[in-house]
Amino acid sequence: MRNNRRLRWAAIPIAATLAVVLAGCTQAQLNGFLPGFVEGENPVTSNTSMVSGLWTTSWIVLLIVGLITWGLIIWAVIVYRRRKGQTGLPVQLRYNMPIEIFYTIVPLILVLGFFAFTARDQAAIETPYAEPDVKVQVMAKQWAWDFNYTDEDVYSPGIQAQPADGGEPGAIDEAGLPTLVLPVDKEIEIRLDSRDVIHSFWVIDFLYKKDMFPGKSNYMYVTPTKEGTYKGKCAELCGEYHSLMLFNVEVVSQAEYDDYIQSLRDAGQEGQLGFEFDRNQNLPGTGAPELKEEH
Repeated sequence: MRNNRRLRWAAIPIAATLAVVLAGCTQAQLNGFLPGFVEGENPVTSNTSMVSGLWTTSWIVLLIVGLITWGLIIWAVIVYRRRKGQTGLPVQLRYNMPIEIFYTIVPLILVLGFFAFTARDQAAIETPYAEPDVKVQVMAKQWAWDFNYTDEDVYSPGIQAQPADGGEPGAIDEAGLPTLVLPVDKEIEIRLDSRDVIHSFWVIDFLYKKDMFPGKSNYMYVTPTKEGTYKGKCAELCGEYHSLMLFNVEVVSQAEYDDYIQSLRDAGQEGQLGFEFDRNQNLPGTGAPELKEEH
């Protein structure tokens, strides 16, 4: 009885401490310190909270499993340590059926659970919009990006990151980076194509990236929910200047988006950039004429 009272009195301060700690969590901590969240504001896209929830929940489950495992290891080390005066081996136990069932079933449940929640969220994120508000085509190339605004029939070409004039060594000209402009709160369909090698389209704050393969189109579906400028980069090693394959995504109001599209028209950038610049056109299987050996 006395031990039970002590445990109850010890549980009160522990519970109070946990309540205070959990209540004091910031937005960044609640979302696993991932980018894409600002204290007191909406997440960056319609998918951000879903990805963050999967990430943080997985880590919580894994940390609980880790604490239990470490606790059992420490308990076994202390309880079954060799005492003074003991010699020889302790009693050897084997074929403990309940324990064997336990450490077989629990990992299986964890794996199935992670798979189920991942498949659920992936299906939601990868579901195409029936009628997207904006369609964009992203063309990756060594080592920059071109953007086709499909519905508006205009385009924006890009070059790889350039050194900043008079800046510190390694500084780049941010204003010269390829920039993809998207309207806020609109359903966006992004078609991803590559002209040469495998690239990967990664907008860091979107918590999402997708590979781009020559000869195959991939798609992303996203609704930006917060205006701002977000950094992007190629996430697949694609050659010598891979580190300079950078871009920005600007999420703006509908009026600003319309003005930007008009500025592309005014600059004469009407039409679409296609595969005429594809470096792989002369490879076997592309219809290019084959060279014949002369004897």
